[in-house]
Amino acid sequence: MSIDTIKADFEFLDDWEDRYRYVIELGRELEPLSTDEKTETTRVRGCASQVWLVVDTPPGDPSAIHFRGESDAHIVQGLIAILRAVYNGQPARTVLDTNAFSIFAGLGLSDHLTPQRSNGLKSMIERIRAEAQSRLPA
Repeated sequence: MSIDTIKADFEFLDDWEDRYRYVIELGRELEPLSTDEKTETTRVRGCASQVWLVVDTPPGDPSAIHFRGESDAHIVQGLIAILRAVYNGQPARTVLDTNAFSIFAGLGLSDHLTPQRSNGLKSMIERIRAEAQSRLPA
């Protein structure tokens, strides 16, 4: 699903309970990680819930970011789905030039996340950006 589709769906939904349910539903559509992929290396620190991000290199474009993720919290799983819509398949430079915080603010999510969830979102974005930075030529 694209971030534009998510934005359009958010505009259609009137109240925040419906929007939360939508975010949770986005998370339910993600394929789970295997047990072997849930390691200390893939775990995202700084999140109140358990979060794992696995970054892969797609064939043909070593600078592109492709990641999969999972969380034990439904709303965080949905945030991972939104981050995938923003970043997945993008070249590293585009990832670094994209302000995910403003996208989440535009959706109104920034105002409706608890401080712990906001910190977790920040940690996930920082992890994805660090992966992108590591793929740029020196």
